[in-house]
Amino acid sequence: MSVAKEHYGLTADGREISLYTIVRDGITAKVTDFGAILVSLLVPDRDGVSSDVVLGYDAAEGYFDNSCFFGATVGPNANRIANASFSLNGQKYSLPVNDGVNNLHTDQELGLHKKLWEAQTQEYGVTFNVTVPDGECGLPGNRSFSVTYSLTEQGGLLLSYHAQSDQETLINLTNHSYFNLAGHGAGSVLEQELKLFCSHYTPVVKGAIPTGEIRSVEGSPFDFTQSKTIGKEIDADCEQLALVGGYDHNFCVDGYTGDGTMRPVAAAYDSRSGRVMEVFTTLPGVQFYAGNSLDVSGGKDGAFYGPRSGFALETQFYPDSANEPTFPQPFFGPEHAYESATEYRFSVKKA
Repeated sequence: MSVAKEHYGLTADGREISLYTIVRDGITAKVTDFGAILVSLLVPDRDGVSSDVVLGYDAAEGYFDNSCFFGATVGPNANRIANASFSLNGQKYSLPVNDGVNNLHTDQELGLHKKLWEAQTQEYGVTFNVTVPDGECGLPGNRSFSVTYSLTEQGGLLLSYHAQSDQETLINLTNHSYFNLAGHGAGSVLEQELKLFCSHYTPVVKGAIPTGEIRSVEGSPFDFTQSKTIGKEIDADCEQLALVGGYDHNFCVDGYTGDGTMRPVAAAYDSRSGRVMEVFTTLPGVQFYAGNSLDVSGGKDGAFYGPRSGFALETQFYPDSANEPTFPQPFFGPEHAYESATEYRFSVKKA
């Protein structure tokens, strides 16, 4: 059997939390119905030895706080909204003010990563479903969300999202896993290599809110169009890096047209293990976060996750798109359901 279910804990109000283990062709993914969270992802190295390559916690209770959003399904709106508000069809909507004067990841307690989802297993995957009422966290529409985690024939973890609302609303979903291709507790990722299929990014002001400009990466520390180590220029004398303490910026996926085509986003490589991770998505942007502020004790196997011990590649609509009409727009309603897909595909490179 490719999917196994086990007890994983209880919510604060006593509801059962389950953990689902998906196995296919040497890759093992563990996901939970609490927050539709990716708990672990075991991937073989060049010698066939498997390690867990995502940061997180051993027990469900670790995810009850989860201020770093380890493995989380983030929504209804991921990333930041300036001044925690936007206008849609002539009406202003206000979200919780939880990141300075801005909104980040909708809400720490009422976001999708803190809800108990219903689960349905399939041959090599699990689909999680949850509903959200009109007005929760200030957003309009009675909404239904689903995310399917499945392992593919190509050695990938595919995340397929669907959302429907009875009113036009803001929907921008992502997964917030932090990767360390040497293993979740292996320390710094600065020597791991990264290539981004992104020739432009969105520069920010204080608070990590985009200015509205779409800027070429050419000649800057943001140029990952050729593979380089994450640490090569992360501490360069650069105002954009200084504003957020390193890389924590949205990059614009080359070739995006909104037609649902899966396009390459990134390729990461760890020379110690030989692990390669390629990322593909139907979405227009990817937030590359180098884990600059990580400082977490009590991770899996007792690990300490320090600064830059994991990196996130969060596929999504650009941050603050609701307030930037020139950005691809994340509004969906009764006649226009939300659909997206992202795949993290693994292989090894021989020494």
